[in-house]
Amino acid sequence: MELAWICAQQVAVLFLLIGAGALGVKMGWLKAEGRQMLSSLLVNLVVPAMIVNSYRMEFSMEILRNLLAAFGLSVLAILMGTALTLLLTARQKDSRTPIFRFACVFSNAAYMGFPLISALFGAEGLLYASAYVTVFNILLWTMGYGMVSGSNSPKAIARSLLHTMVVGLSIYLLQIPVPSLIAQPLELLGGMNTPLSMLITGILIASGDLGSILRDKHIWKLAGVRMLLIPAVCLAAFAVLGLLRFGMSAQVVLLLECCPAAAIT
Repeated sequence: MELAWICAQQVAVLFLLIGAGALGVKMGWLKAEGRQMLSSLLVNLVVPAMIVNSYRMEFSMEILRNLLAAFGLSVLAILMGTALTLLLTARQKDSRTPIFRFACVFSNAAYMGFPLISALFGAEGLLYASAYVTVFNILLWTMGYGMVSGSNSPKAIARSLLHTMVVGLSIYLLQIPVPSLIAQPLELLGGMNTPLSMLITGILIASGDLGSILRDKHIWKLAGVRMLLIPAVCLAAFAVLGLLRFGMSAQVVLLLECCPAAAIT
């Protein structure tokens, strides 16, 4: 119950930051055209810095076991979400179905998930979240790419995050010392993740037609499947299979499964 209350408080903080981004656009302080530049800064610099910084901790066999568990739980959760989505949309034939499926399967683990995990679990939680994102990117560019067609340019982002994961794992497993001259900038850049990602989300909302989005029944159906049904099924499956014993790893994966649709959709 305490974790639920903390989570609710952190979500409220995120919404206030989103509101600040939307207000900035409405007041003319921020330009909608600058969103792409801010997104590039976030994905290519801030998020990698945050991930690498999260691996700067003393080696522990328990953390290593939990990290490996996070990889396995991530695969299981995303594949369960895929199976459930395909089952629910088996009879749908319209042109929006591939996008609907993609949006249901792949969550916004980076923009919305990382800030929440960071606030709730700190550096160790981000360690397990990076495992989820690694699995996420592999499945997105294999299984996910098979669902829809589009530009290949975001593959560079996926490669960037995967390379970051390799660097972070090397630092952790080999216990490579990071000089304070490098560690401090990593920490400062990583700290930008939450406010920057939420400001970008606010800019997106302010730049779109929020009224038409709220009136679209497909959006509400998508939100119900993505943020309620899939996490509930994953939670039930983890409980039945006894996977909740992995503690923080399981909690991190479940929270990332609760996030809205991926921004790349």
